[in-house]
Amino acid sequence: MIYYITGGARSGKSSYAMKMALGLSGNPVYVATARRWDGGFENRIKRHEEDRDDRWETMEEALEVSKLNLENRVVVIDCVTLWLTNFFVDFRQDIPKCLDAFKEEMDKLRTKNATIIIVSNEIGMGVHAETETGRKFTDLQGWANQYVAEIADKAFLLVSGMPVTLK
Repeated sequence: MIYYITGGARSGKSSYAMKMALGLSGNPVYVATARRWDGGFENRIKRHEEDRDDRWETMEEALEVSKLNLENRVVVIDCVTLWLTNFFVDFRQDIPKCLDAFKEEMDKLRTKNATIIIVSNEIGMGVHAETETGRKFTDLQGWANQYVAEIADKAFLLVSGMPVTLK
């Protein structure tokens, strides 16, 4: 089963995903896809870590999430945007290569006997990015989100902390 949760910044996506996971399992897995880029980002990571208690098992993986042992577990993958950023940097903004690698990972995750809750961001709903790099990443994010939404069993859009069922 794949659940897809998307929305804007600070819309409540991660909290909703975590509550959903705890409703399905007493010991869910949290997969952090973020790299520790700098001190400011380290603070953001610490805040997310403080949101999880000892019921959670945390795994960190920047690219190959499908290689983690997730069988028979309830898993929150947080988040697609940071995961894509890793591909975007490693593949030097080669959008087709990034998208192919991401889709390949998603296809491998689909074969796992697990309940997977995937958190993402809707970054293309606001103003257009000022830079070419920003526009390229927005396109990548949009195409990746479409793919996850397509393969998900259920999908939700979070708006002001409230879930709207998409599928």
